[in-house]
Amino acid sequence: MAIQASEASLTGRSKSEVEADLGANRDRLAASVSELIDVVHPKRIKERTVGRIKAELQARLDDVRAYFFNARGDLRTDHVVKIASVAAGTLTAVLTLRALLARRKR
Repeated sequence: MAIQASEASLTGRSKSEVEADLGANRDRLAASVSELIDVVHPKRIKERTVGRIKAELQARLDDVRAYFFNARGDLRTDHVVKIASVAAGTLTAVLTLRALLARRKR
């Protein structure tokens, strides 16, 4: 009995206070373990990754829409003409190279 009394006087806390602290620590530890499981669970990792990818794709799509349409929703013909010109130039270059390479083989 003397040992228990001296231990209580060293910490300055009663047995019920220590038990309450242990219970609170146990609850915090259980919550931390649950959060850790949620963070490292493969299904949750997949869900977070898919969510980030969807958000990034949506942002890119919004950028493309903003490039081709103004705030009122009107088509920005100057940008369409630029893209069409690049596509036509690329197609011309590819077909020209293809024809030149076909002649070389003969």
